[in-house]
Amino acid sequence: MPGKAAPAAQPATTGKATAATPKGEEQATFSEHAPQGRLLAQRGLYAGPSDVVSKDLYSEVVEGVVARRRESVTLEPSARVSGNTYFGRFPASYWQRWTTAGSVTVEATVTGAGMLAVRASDVKGDPRTVAVRQVENAEQPTPVRLESPLDKFLDGGALWLDLETEAGQRLTVSDVRWTVESPATIRPTAVTICTMNRADDCLANLKALADSLPALDTLDAIYVADQGTDTVDSRDGFAEVAEALKSKLHYIKQPNLGGAGGFTRGLYEVAGHTETEHANVLFMDDDVLLEPDLVIRLTAFSNRAADPMIVGGQMLNLLHPNQLHVGAEYARLNTLEPGQPVTHSLSTADLLGVDEKTGKPNRQERRLDAGYNGWWSCLIPYEVVKEIGYPMPFFFQWDDAEYSYRARAHGFPTVTLPGAGVWHADFHWKDWDEWHRYFNLRNSIITAALHSPFDLNVLSRVLLAQLVRYLLGMQYGLSATLIKAVEDFLEGPDILQDGGVAAMKEIREIRAQYPETKRHPATDVPGIASNDIGIINTAPRPSMQRLVLLKRVITRLLGKHRFALGAVPSDEAHWWHVALFDTAVVTDASQEGVRVRRYDRDRMFELAKRGVRVVNRLRKEGRAVQAQYKRAMPELTSRENWKRLYRL
Repeated sequence: MPGKAAPAAQPATTGKATAATPKGEEQATFSEHAPQGRLLAQRGLYAGPSDVVSKDLYSEVVEGVVARRRESVTLEPSARVSGNTYFGRFPASYWQRWTTAGSVTVEATVTGAGMLAVRASDVKGDPRTVAVRQVENAEQPTPVRLESPLDKFLDGGALWLDLETEAGQRLTVSDVRWTVESPATIRPTAVTICTMNRADDCLANLKALADSLPALDTLDAIYVADQGTDTVDSRDGFAEVAEALKSKLHYIKQPNLGGAGGFTRGLYEVAGHTETEHANVLFMDDDVLLEPDLVIRLTAFSNRAADPMIVGGQMLNLLHPNQLHVGAEYARLNTLEPGQPVTHSLSTADLLGVDEKTGKPNRQERRLDAGYNGWWSCLIPYEVVKEIGYPMPFFFQWDDAEYSYRARAHGFPTVTLPGAGVWHADFHWKDWDEWHRYFNLRNSIITAALHSPFDLNVLSRVLLAQLVRYLLGMQYGLSATLIKAVEDFLEGPDILQDGGVAAMKEIREIRAQYPETKRHPATDVPGIASNDIGIINTAPRPSMQRLVLLKRVITRLLGKHRFALGAVPSDEAHWWHVALFDTAVVTDASQEGVRVRRYDRDRMFELAKRGVRVVNRLRKEGRAVQAQYKRAMPELTSRENWKRLYRL
């Protein structure tokens, strides 16, 4: 296990480590360590890490009066509590398919009288009882164990713990633990948090980890890669957290290299301080609301996996804490479409609701195969790094998908583990028309070049279709962003030499030239009186989109419009609707302001010509550029390249 911190603090621009423990001490080497009893696979919790999270995600009060606390639950007489919930379920199907564990044991401490039952579901969600234990008049805290084989779950199903009291009985259950037999050795695991100017969010997650330390016995180290100017160590609570985490915390200041550079730093540090290839690095965003049990669930799964694999956590929507973003996802590489739900996956699903089609609760019964997992929480074994190298220096966007698809080509699949979740800002509340769209487009094309058939005719049609829709919607800055992304892809792998720093600066400067990329308060729209802006709603989605597209193009070329001015809600800002306006005041997806889109015929023609030229270049030159990226990938993903980028 790691013991001591990195060398003394250095200026943020140097990329050197800042010690969280006394100066002059060397960081210990990561190594496997002996297990201490059975391996904790997950805790049975009855309340979340924050009051904004519903307790019903952890357990359901089916009947009676029940008091639910974080690690205990008390049932009054004639009460029933079910653990058949998002965090209460044990993903048995995944454990049977991917690990060598043959059974799982539920351990708990009970006081009073009542019944404990381990129940299971199958791929259709039909329940069955696996094990039952009646407790009679336990006046002192009494340990209880129930065991279930991990069989009959290959296509789907889960396990959970139900509790029940009858008339005259009162039962308290605490310290519920799902455990499996330990492997011969435990893999060292390091959490890596990438942060930039979100000091309070990052500090809150460090506190959550520190508060859960007694249960996180598989966690050896925490790396914080701070790339901001408002640094985490500037906060009053940092010293207290550093003292609580002691030698586990390694706080590093480095140049801003985006999410790719921040997360890769953890891989870089662990790889440089390990004497075994059996080690894990767990990526975690700085702005998530963390369920610390995620660390237990992902690391335990990895420790018992039959073969090394990437193990990802799921994302729940922070603004709507009951919503699951997606059960498992993949990317359509050649058409540049990430975030596609795999077949049978839940998507933007209310975990406390029911499926409208089936009438059944929204629970993930069927086992799913993921294409990749977002880096809001994702565990990568060092064996993968040793075999395929480090992530691409993409700055951010598509770095997670590229790495998973590269790993899969080398025999390392990605598993998205149900019940291992964190809350992250809802994606659909982030506007698409931002500077980061450049990285999304450029990096998606690079990823397609590296890991797909790279059909240039299909890709060209996709890009031209996007460009036409952006121009019809008067999103000229977004059109310029697309053009710049394609141009830079065609520059070849040299565009990645600085990790994306120059590209970030340049795309922001480009977009600043387009007024509609700026957000304004709804009551202070430049040049338009607030009272003059009325909402004009959209018609239904056209049934004959190609015909409507042609009509809108002709209308735009002639400079005609149906509406001189109007307000358009964010969810109605479709190209076929906005193309009817001379000036459209469109609500930003964040719901914090509006953007003013004005028809500009000259700009539309200029961008259309540039876009057609660059897409034609892509069609002609794309295959040769693809070969350049493939030749450069070993160097771009090497330890030496990242050492250079970190200025070490």
